[in-house]
Order: sequence, then structure tokens, then C-alpha cells
Amino acid sequence: MPDSKSFIIVGAGLAGASAAKTLREEGFAGRIRLIGAEAHRPYIRPPLSKDYLSGTADRDSVFVDPEGWYPENHVELLLDTSVTGIDASGRLIHTGRGDALPYSALLIATGSSPRQLSIPGADLDGVHYLRTLDDSDALRTLLAGGGKRLVLIGSGWIGMEVAATARTLGNDVTILERGAIPLANALGDELGRMFAELHEENGVILRRSMIVESIVGRDGHATGVALSDGEVVAADLVLVGIGAEPNVELAQAAGLTVDDGILVDASLRTSDPAIFAAGDIANAYHPVAKLRLRSEHWANALNGGQAAAKSMLGQEVSYDDIPYFYTDQFDLGMEYSGFGPLTRDAEIVYRGDRVGREFIAFWVADGRVVAGMNVNTWDVNEVVQGVIRRGNQVDRGRLADETVPLESL
Repeated sequence: MPDSKSFIIVGAGLAGASAAKTLREEGFAGRIRLIGAEAHRPYIRPPLSKDYLSGTADRDSVFVDPEGWYPENHVELLLDTSVTGIDASGRLIHTGRGDALPYSALLIATGSSPRQLSIPGADLDGVHYLRTLDDSDALRTLLAGGGKRLVLIGSGWIGMEVAATARTLGNDVTILERGAIPLANALGDELGRMFAELHEENGVILRRSMIVESIVGRDGHATGVALSDGEVVAADLVLVGIGAEPNVELAQAAGLTVDDGILVDASLRTSDPAIFAAGDIANAYHPVAKLRLRSEHWANALNGGQAAAKSMLGQEVSYDDIPYFYTDQFDLGMEYSGFGPLTRDAEIVYRGDRVGREFIAFWVADGRVVAGMNVNTWDVNEVVQGVIRRGNQVDRGRLADETVPLESL
């Protein structure tokens, strides 16, 4: 039987698409509108800095679902459409096209945007950010033939992945890192150094403790990056990767509670009972970690969208997935699961061959494993997540001993 309810999803990324799909799979027969600011149907972002950027994956591979899935499942896909406001009291959203669309339940999945660089020359042609499919298309074209001088400002996951891809394609790559060790905030100094060494072994120039003053150019196009000591690092193109910020403007204007994202409970419900949030933008209470977490990785978008959809349907939901992400750089593949905020003062216990870069690293805090990372070691991630989820006291010697099954810990 038809359902008179009308659900709106603002944000046509992976979280939004995952939610729409789950609503139909769970039997929702009402109206679903999936609204996206981009002209593309929902796609996944990890390939944009990896195999799609390198040219080893085709365009169709990045999309969440075939184009026909949306009409076949009666999901109204409104692309190239901005949402200008949310009237929470009237349960309406307003679009840039002048429409006022009613909702019974609303999901905000607007993701995050690259943090902008505010220095002279940042607006020159040839200065790039990587967030969207169009961004990746532009970089893919520029890097494909090799022989370019790419300078990256920042050394987060996106920057390091692009550096590896660009170098593999035969480009000269320089990373300008403000800190002393790349990825140290995420992994700590020891493992950050491992990634630094990996890049340097493959010909990437990694400049540490650099302060960028400006981007210089000629005829409106970037030609280099000027450092605080007056040196100019020559560049044919510049990629800025200095982090991302959640897109909270709509939520703030609607009166929702916002603090480093939209605050939601374990069911992904906001301070308004008819509004939910998922993906990058959701700062959710995690029932296992017993703290708030905001994750910008694709697994959170996929699984959080599913959880939010079930919550919108009135199902009992406690979103307790352990945060997960992966990276591929040169010949190193890695999967990470765990609670980043709990690793700050944790001890790292290694199992396997650190020198050969085939190992598992465990972060142990108060005798419990709070995070794990498997490097070039496969089919263990679910087991690692099980160790984290159990939260029992572990013996460090047994944890490091490869002859002891992880399942027994």
C-alpha cells in the first residue's frame, strides 16, 4: 500500500544514497527525494585519489548505483540543486529553485568541504583541491602524462594518496608539511615516519616543518610556492590538502545543536526529533567508545546512511560500527579500525614484520585494544575489530605473538 509519508535526504553522496537504498529495502513505500548540489548522481570518494585518479578505474566504477536504479525504485534524484534553508517548525526545506518541499522526516548528509588556504595567490589558476569527481577529473587530466611538477601543501591522507598516485604516473612530487612527521596526528610518530620513508623511497620530496607564505604565479597561473625563508618551490600545479570542515550552515540556521558537526545520538537523531544526520557531518555518540565521534571516511558514510534510514523508519537503532578506513600508497596497503581519540596516549604493540612492512599494529590504552591497523596483512580486519569491540584486558605478549590466534584474545 502507498505510504503518505515523504522523506527528504539532503546530500546526494554515499551516505544519502545508502539511506535511500535502505529505506526501500526496509519496505518504505512513501516518497523519497534525494537532493544533491552536484550534477553527478551519488558516487564514492576513495577512488578519486587512488585508482580513478591514476586512470586504472573507469568513470562508471565510482558511482554508487547505476543511473536507472533511482527511477526504478521511485527515488526522486534532484541534482544540481541547492538547499537554501530548513523550516524545522513547518517541516519544509527550501531550494535554490524556489521550491518549498514538505517532509515527514529529514536526513542531512551534506558532508564536508576542503579547508581553504588563505594566503596570497591561493586563487590562482593551477591551485587545486580534491573533494569532488570534477576535481579528480581535472587532476587526472593534468597528471596523466607525467612530467609535471606537483607541489602538495599538507600531508593528510588525501595529500599522501595523491602524491603516491602522481609519482607513480611519472610526475615530480614535493610535499610541504607544516609538522615534523606526516600523519603523526592520526598514527603517531613511529608510523608516520614509516609513511614518510615509503614516499621518499619512491622519489617523493618531503619537506618538513615548512611554513608556506604565498603561491606565486605568472599571467594568472601558479608557478611556485613561496616559503617563509624566501625560497620558491617551482610548481606546474599545486594541491591544497589541509583538512576539511563539516558543512553545518543549514543545520545552524535551522536551530539544530552543532559542535564540530551536527550533534546526534546513537540513533543518529538530531536535537529535532524529525531530523537525522549521517556521514561526515554527524558528530555521533558512540555506545562502545562512550564518546562522540565524527568520521570523514567512506565506511561511516555507507553504514551511517543505512543506520539513519532505519532510525527514520522508527526502528530501534544504536549505531555502533567501529570507525574504519583504508589507504593504498605505492606498494603499501593498510586498513585501520578504531577510536582515534582514545589512541593519543596509547602504547603501540606490533605483531609481524615491521621492517618488511607486513604487520598489525595495536593501540593499547588501559590494557584494552582501542585501535588496530593491518599493513600488507590481509583478511584480519574483522578479527581486529572483534578484539576492539570486546574491550577486555589483553596480555601484550600474547598480542604480539603471531602464534596466538587473535580470536583467542
